[in-house]
Amino acid sequence: MLFIKYFLLFWVLLGCTLVGKNLSKKFVMRVKELEEMKNALNIFQTKIQFTFEPIPQIFEEIAENSQKNVGQIFKVAKEKMQKDTASIAWEKAIEESDSNLNQEDKYVLKTLSKLLGQTDVEGQISQIEITQKFLEEQLKEAIEQKQKNEKLYSKLGTTIGLAIVIILC
Repeated sequence: MLFIKYFLLFWVLLGCTLVGKNLSKKFVMRVKELEEMKNALNIFQTKIQFTFEPIPQIFEEIAENSQKNVGQIFKVAKEKMQKDTASIAWEKAIEESDSNLNQEDKYVLKTLSKLLGQTDVEGQISQIEITQKFLEEQLKEAIEQKQKNEKLYSKLGTTIGLAIVIILC
């Protein structure tokens, strides 16, 4: 009977530790996704400026060359462009994305849709540059939050697990 009690307490501690690690991982993934999105927008700007390829084709290339969540946003936007305009498709893709981006990040990315596919090349490039500047601010904030909260959540999970184990003993 005592063995079962200690076995269950071990699993409680392990579970709490893993939850803490998982929460801290979200901060790391948000930074990575923002950096990846910044790179993807840079590629998008260059392609619009110099190759004059259609937006769906550019999105497809970016989706193939980007990491999982960021690539998925571009892939979904490209698919939605078959039925909707580029701006509406981009907004829907951002909203439906299953990423670690918070609501402010998504709002910043949605600002790109204002002129996407609706103006000339220069207008779209200026909108991409504005979005990149806002994204840079979000990236700085995400790095600060990561530095502040990554270790906190990791250790907090273990501490809460230990507290529960002590209480149950």
